[in-house]
Amino acid sequence: MASHVTERDVRRIAEYTRIGLTDDELPQMTEDLNNIIESLKPITEYDLEGVEPPFHPIGDLSNVMRDDVEGTSFTQEEALANAPAVQDGSFLIPSILGGGDA
Repeated sequence: MASHVTERDVRRIAEYTRIGLTDDELPQMTEDLNNIIESLKPITEYDLEGVEPPFHPIGDLSNVMRDDVEGTSFTQEEALANAPAVQDGSFLIPSILGGGDA
């Protein structure tokens, strides 16, 4: 069996994806990934010359959004009516970076 990925590759992939692999798990994961890659090898042997790409559900649609049409909206008082805290006509939210009053 060919070695497609090394233990170093697997360690880097695990770190990038934030998957905690122990040193004991690393060899087995490397072997598993190489087996998976090897099992997909027959796909590369198909002659795909002239084969059309598969159907795409969106097809030829270029813009599936509706037109942006101005409509009625809430007044400021209506928008703030159910807010738990308001200050100077705006929503008052807790500070997440510190240094705020809320």
